[in-house]
Order: sequence, then structure tokens, then C-alpha cells
Amino acid sequence: MLDTTSTYTKETSEGKPYIKQVEKNNEIVVVAEKSYITSERLPAVSLANTIESPGIARANTAVSEEKPDGDLEWARKCDGYSPLQQHILFWDRDGDGMIYPWDTYIGFRELGCNILFSMIATFIINVNFSYPTRLAYSWLPDPWFRVYITSIHKAKHGSDSGVYDPEGRFVPQLFENLFSKRDKDRDGALTLRELFQLMHGHRCAADPFGWFAALFEWGTTWLLVQKDSNVQKEDLRAVYDGSLFWKIREARKTPAGWTQGWGLGGDGFIGGKQLL
Repeated sequence: MLDTTSTYTKETSEGKPYIKQVEKNNEIVVVAEKSYITSERLPAVSLANTIESPGIARANTAVSEEKPDGDLEWARKCDGYSPLQQHILFWDRDGDGMIYPWDTYIGFRELGCNILFSMIATFIINVNFSYPTRLAYSWLPDPWFRVYITSIHKAKHGSDSGVYDPEGRFVPQLFENLFSKRDKDRDGALTLRELFQLMHGHRCAADPFGWFAALFEWGTTWLLVQKDSNVQKEDLRAVYDGSLFWKIREARKTPAGWTQGWGLGGDGFIGGKQLL
């Protein structure tokens, strides 16, 4: 039998095997000698120094090391809503707790997406997520394909980042893990390649719907917020709590417009430059 015990063992600067070194220092072991993937994708450690109880899911705000209390002003505006609900409030045009297909379309147009992309997004979101959220009220499908904000947690799919827990709360540890595992140059941003690696690493077996949903969500995020082909950490945190969508809409009302993302032709900005 092939012996791979030392093949993927991480070495410390002193040349000692990582496992033995952390055990000697009475530290938590995060690398298994016979599991190479654990040495390639290291979780965020020492978060307790900046975030109180980082493993406990937050029901009111999305937090990070840079914003350990989250966006307090935004949290007050969204008092009573979970972070997952906050994430989609932008598309609830009249505040009735339901997102109609035309709400979705108008929302994406306000974000600068062109007509075709907005129509595709509307079809994907309302057709696929209406019925799961409808199940909180009835077994019968919704004739208007509405997405219900109160029960949006029922639309949580597999192969996602896991940052939202099954009830829609925000888990700081898992958010920080995205950057600890994928941000190789530690610049506080994820490239398009790193986003693809993230999607690949979170895929669940036999979950084609989850794979496609993750591709659509992360691809749309990159198209909306990338700057110099990177997605900044604070921008991504603001996507999770939904506050960035409102910021984009307000920026597009100014002469300068929203100068990040690719615009998809909906607001005349391509790659951060106004061409139309």
C-alpha cells in the first residue's frame, strides 16, 4: 500500500511537522496528515481576537473582522429581518413581503443589468425559488410565482458557501473561511479564478441544481461588484446583508454612476467605464 503519510504534511519554519508542532503547543489541529485538502484550505483562526464568538450565527447582521459589529445603521433599518431576508429586501418593491417576477426584473434593471439578463434572472429566481418559499403557506404552487420573504430560508440550496445557516442567519467563521481558504495572496479580495475555485470546492455530490444556482449567484456577484477583476471583502459582506444593492442603485442616480462591475450594458458602464 502506498505510504502518503508525509506527502502533504505541512512543515513549520523550524522544519518540524505541522501536526506535531501544534500538538506540542496545545493548539487546535486544522491539518490532517493523510488528508491533503486540509493543508490546502486552511480555516480562519484566532477570530476570537476580533469577533466575539465567531462560530455563533448572527440573526440580525453580517459581520467580519473589519466590521465586527456589522453595518449597525443598516441593521437598524432592517430590524427583525435575518441576514438572508435582508439580502433580498431590495427586490420587495412595495414592502408586502413578496417578490413578484416584475419586482425581480425591475430590481435587476436598477442594478444596471440589461433587459435580456434581467429577464433571464427573473425566470431563474422566481421559477425556482417561488415554490420552496410557498410551502410555508400551501402545498399548491403560487400562480404568480412570488417569492415569500418570510420563508426564504426554505429556498436555501446545496453547494452554496454555507455562510447562511439553514435558518438564514449569518455565520462569521464561515464567511472568514472563504478568504482564509481562497484568498491566496491575502489582499482581501477574490479574483474570478478564486471564485470558481470556491464554487468548485463547495460543490455537493449529485447536486446539479445547487451547482447551477451557485454559478449564477457568484457570477452575478462578480458582474455587479468586481473592480480590477477582484471582489473586495467588504463588498461581498455587503452583498450578504443586501446593503450593497441599495448603494448601487443610489450611485447609478449620480452623474458618475456605479463604477464597479461590468454593468451588462444596462447603465452604460462596461468594466467601470461609461461607454454609452
